[in-house]
Amino acid sequence: MSRRKPRGLRPDEQELWSRIAKSANPMRSAKPDKGEPGKITLPGKAKPVPEKPRPEPIAPFRLGERASTALPPNDLSAPLGDRLAAQPVAMDKKAHKRMSQGRLTPEGRIDLHGMTLDTAHGALTSFILSSQAAGKRLVLVITGKGRKVESYDPIPTRTGVLRHQLPHWLSLPPLSQAVLQVSEAHRKHGGSGAFYVYLRRR
Repeated sequence: MSRRKPRGLRPDEQELWSRIAKSANPMRSAKPDKGEPGKITLPGKAKPVPEKPRPEPIAPFRLGERASTALPPNDLSAPLGDRLAAQPVAMDKKAHKRMSQGRLTPEGRIDLHGMTLDTAHGALTSFILSSQAAGKRLVLVITGKGRKVESYDPIPTRTGVLRHQLPHWLSLPPLSQAVLQVSEAHRKHGGSGAFYVYLRRR
């Protein structure tokens, strides 16, 4: 089948096309903006791409070099000496002041340092009751300060178990009826590793 030759424009069609061609303006090349759909961005000077800052080099370090080796205190209560000092004064105030300054001489003493709790409790009970029976008023009980041991247990253990147990023993029968006042000893008599026990008269 032979192709039909295209028909040429008639004179009136040619005149109309010439008029349209003269009134038309050539289109400029344009690219669609990727940011907003339908927006046309005319070609122009490209915006400079900001240069990314270079990361600072990491200084050499050793793993764990800033870690603290000191353990936090695990006793949330006030120090034992402060708690005893905060108790009301049951004995003569002048005698209490002289005792706190280490100016009273103990009439008897017992050293519980190094004993187990059971042995120390029995020895303390016998000593306090016999001292009261003998008419003594001020005695010195030495417990020691206890050794500081680094512990990572979830349940903390107080340093100096015997030292912290002593005031509790003295507050219970049969010793409570014999004891009038308990305070931490002056440094000349042992400091925080010893205690003054002032006894009641029989």
